[in-house]
Amino acid sequence: MDDSVIIYTDGACSGNPGPGGWGAVLRWRGVERQLSGSEAHTTNNRMELQAVIAALEALKRPVPVTLYTDSQYVQKGVTEWLPRWKARQWRTASGHTVANRDLWERLDQLAAQLPITWCWVKGHDGNEGNELADWLARQAIAAMQKGKTDDRG
Repeated sequence: MDDSVIIYTDGACSGNPGPGGWGAVLRWRGVERQLSGSEAHTTNNRMELQAVIAALEALKRPVPVTLYTDSQYVQKGVTEWLPRWKARQWRTASGHTVANRDLWERLDQLAAQLPITWCWVKGHDGNEGNELADWLARQAIAAMQKGKTDDRG
């Protein structure tokens, strides 16, 4: 039986910066797990990263992962930019400190432990897993704004 995990992630913000939420859908051997969380004041990029981090942290053991994100910031960041940022001591090509360095460092640690295939999907384009992750992120914002904070769905 295939032991790989399929993950869909998304982040959302009501204003950028503003209240934010993230959602993740993990599928393994016919079982689905949904995760979500929120922050009162954040950015969309931080929520996109947090969704991926939370999904990877939820894995019980190292297994192959196919991860779908509609964030080119995340997908290109991991596959293209991250090695160069690390080589430049977390500086961009223009010499600025990498934004969201704390989350990038955590994601780098997690990704180093797993074989991950990073896939970009167009957001809001009918991909069922991506649409569900987006819905979870938006529900997390709504719940927080109603005073119900549940940081780990």
